[in-house]
Amino acid sequence: MLDKIVQIVKSTLNLSRLLRKNYGVPYKSKEMLNTESEEVPNAESQEVLNTESEEVPNVESQEVLNAVITSNKQQPNLTFLNERLLLTADAISLNIKTFGYEYARNLRKQLTIPSNLSPRKINLQSKACQQKDIESDWFFYWCQEMKIPVAYHRKLWEFCYILQALYEYDLLTSGRKGLGFGCGEEPLPSILAAYDIAITATDLDPTASAAQGWIETKQNMSSLEKIFRPELCTKELFTKNVSLKYVDMNAIPAYLEGKYDFCWSACALEHLGSIKNGLLFIENSLKTLVPGGISIQTTEFNYLEEEETIDNNGTVLFRKKDFEQIAKKLTAAGHQVVPLDFNIGSCVLDKFIDIPPYYSQVHDIPQEAHLKLLIDRFASTSFGIIIKKAM
Repeated sequence: MLDKIVQIVKSTLNLSRLLRKNYGVPYKSKEMLNTESEEVPNAESQEVLNTESEEVPNVESQEVLNAVITSNKQQPNLTFLNERLLLTADAISLNIKTFGYEYARNLRKQLTIPSNLSPRKINLQSKACQQKDIESDWFFYWCQEMKIPVAYHRKLWEFCYILQALYEYDLLTSGRKGLGFGCGEEPLPSILAAYDIAITATDLDPTASAAQGWIETKQNMSSLEKIFRPELCTKELFTKNVSLKYVDMNAIPAYLEGKYDFCWSACALEHLGSIKNGLLFIENSLKTLVPGGISIQTTEFNYLEEEETIDNNGTVLFRKKDFEQIAKKLTAAGHQVVPLDFNIGSCVLDKFIDIPPYYSQVHDIPQEAHLKLLIDRFASTSFGIIIKKAM
């Protein structure tokens, strides 16, 4: 059954790519087209229609351009593609999503979480997010420490991964100094301050963040009050240990260099404009560390494609070869890159690819199964990389 679902998902993805490649425009809803008439194409499709080359669309591609669910009179737009392909694909996708979420919800309820959890070293690798991580004692422990319920969610995995990496390198001790990049409203500054660690939490300047929509989606830290978690840290320790700096990750200021025992970012470096910029940030993050310091970064991993990916965009997707490239470069410079493990797992939820809409009225508990997800037609998951700066 699961193999059939995977085949359906892959077939839907391949069909979507074929339509986009052949006709030059994606399927868009009436609202997305933002036209006064269903006959008026948007700027992208107008460019296709105006060309005199062999790319002029035929009747079938014209149906793709007009593939809105309803007409401007709110009557059913029952074109062949709507009836036989697009609407059917939407229904199939929603059904698959519903079954995946229900499976994850039941799986979560069956988890047995020990009552006497304690941290332990597991020889953590640079690795992809996997279902078995979510079901492990080390993950349970850090969820408990953050006072967040266990869930099959890759963002929660990133926070736990970073904390586990810090524990592996004995960095969760009083007197240490840590630097967080693109912190947004994540809980890590508060929980690290509770260990009496001096934390510099950074984010993009609020003006720039507002222009990119980060404040609206609560992914920007506009003030220290936004990231203070009283359930994780006393106000006294937080005030003593946490400071806020506005930093462009593409231009790390010199005053941050050579000061910190560790630095981290959680799914931030894929928003730096390009794969090149993201890899350069990983390299430059080491400049902020003392010799032997640890850099821990999590980001997007396009795990099904070897070549085709998203680059030069608001969100970019790193491939296996991109991580191998930066690891080779850093190793040649004398740094230690924890071995790369690209295994995405073999459990059911490792094969389930969550699809938009990620928040839906159909699913009362959002993102129950969100270890792998679809980003701009590519299957992606989180990948963590750990680097020890040369001595």
